[in-house]
Amino acid sequence: MTTPGGPERTPDGRYIVVDGRRWQATDPAIPDPFRAELVAELMAARRIQARGRVQDAKVALGERGEPWWKPTESGRRERMAAVVRTLLRHRDADKTICPSDVARTVGGDDWRRLMTLAREVAADLADQDVVEVRQRGEPVDLRTAKGPVRLARGPAWPEA
Repeated sequence: MTTPGGPERTPDGRYIVVDGRRWQATDPAIPDPFRAELVAELMAARRIQARGRVQDAKVALGERGEPWWKPTESGRRERMAAVVRTLLRHRDADKTICPSDVARTVGGDDWRRLMTLAREVAADLADQDVVEVRQRGEPVDLRTAKGPVRLARGPAWPEA
């Protein structure tokens, strides 16, 4: 099976085939706006040869790590953390993301059921100072905050 303008795919669509080797395909459930951001960050990371950033982007896209078609909770947690880092890297340093952006990227149309997990992953990253959780522009503890929050780069943000 070949997609127009793309590499050959296996019949189930889970892998692309390049020079006879199979590679995990991008998760087709990622909404287009988020896919575009993730791919743009992947290309930027490749240009500057930032291996950690490339890894995050590939995991966020579902191309590395646990297969997107049979996720486990630990695999989803790893992928969600990579999505947070990748989206925040792609956006300007003073911009934020919403935990729902993370759930939508990993869960596709079924994203709402992943919101609790997305908030847990964000809280874990906040505990490590990788992100800062904000509500109405002020830092808050995600475990006690009610209502919508935003995620920003934290004091221990990994630049590379």
